[in-house]
Amino acid sequence: MLRRVILPISVEEYQVGQLYSVAEASKNETGGGEGVEVLKNEPYEKEGEKGQYTHKIYHLQSKVPSFVRMLAPASALNIHEKAWNAYPYCRTVITNEYMKDNFLIKIETWHKPDLGHQENVHGLDAETWKKVDVVYIDIADRTQVEPKDYKSEEDPCRFKSVKTGRGPLGPDWRKELPNKKDCPHMCAYKLVTVKFKWWGLQNKVENFIQKQEKRLFTNFHRQLFCWIDKWIDLNMEDIRRMEEETRKELDEMRVKDPVKGMVALED
Repeated sequence: MLRRVILPISVEEYQVGQLYSVAEASKNETGGGEGVEVLKNEPYEKEGEKGQYTHKIYHLQSKVPSFVRMLAPASALNIHEKAWNAYPYCRTVITNEYMKDNFLIKIETWHKPDLGHQENVHGLDAETWKKVDVVYIDIADRTQVEPKDYKSEEDPCRFKSVKTGRGPLGPDWRKELPNKKDCPHMCAYKLVTVKFKWWGLQNKVENFIQKQEKRLFTNFHRQLFCWIDKWIDLNMEDIRRMEEETRKELDEMRVKDPVKGMVALED
C-alpha cells in the first residue's frame, strides 16, 4: 500500500515539523503503563547512508483489537520500532519479539517537493509495482478522520497560521496549491509493507494494520500542519534538545499518567 500525503509545507520545513510532531504525539499516547519508550536516538552512518537512528518500544495493550488481546500474551502487545532517518528518505521497521519472523511492518518514505504525481518513486520492480494500491490522504478531508479522533483545534479547515499565513484549507486546496507562490508544497510517499502470519487471523490483522496506518498518517499530518506555529522557528539543535527532554518525560508519563490517546477501533 502506498500512501501519498500532500502538504502545504516545504521538504526542508517538514524535517523539523515531523520530528517536533513525533515528540508531541508520543506524549499524547503515553500513560497508564502504555505508550512510547525511547531506547536509542543517535547518529548513524552505514554504506554511504547518514542520518539519525532511533529504537523505540511501543507498549500497546488497549491500542490493539480485542481479538488479539484475547489470544496473545502480554509480551506480544509490545512492538519494537527501529528507524533510519536519512532525510529526505526514511525507513522504519516494526517487529515483535513474540511473533518473531511472522510479524513485520516496513514503512519506506520519500519526501519530495512535488504534488504526489511521481510514479514508483521507491524504484520497485514492475511486477511488484503493479500490485501496489495507491491512496491519497487529504489532511483537510474530514470524512477521512474517525469521529473519535476529531479535534477542532487540529482541523486544517479551521486553522489559520499566525506566523506563516497558511490555512485554513478549503475543499480545493490541493488544486490551488501550484498557483500559490507564497506557499510551498511537498508530498510524503509512504510505502507500507505488512506481514502477519497467524493461521486464521492473517488477513484480518493485515487489513487492521493497514487501516490503522492510514488513520495514524491522517491524524499525524493534520496535527503537524495545525502545530506549525509551534515548530516553524525551531532548528535541528532545538529538536535534538527537545527529543532528549521528551524521552525523560515519557518515562515518567508511562508510570504516572492515565491511559490516553488512540485506541483500537473494533469492527
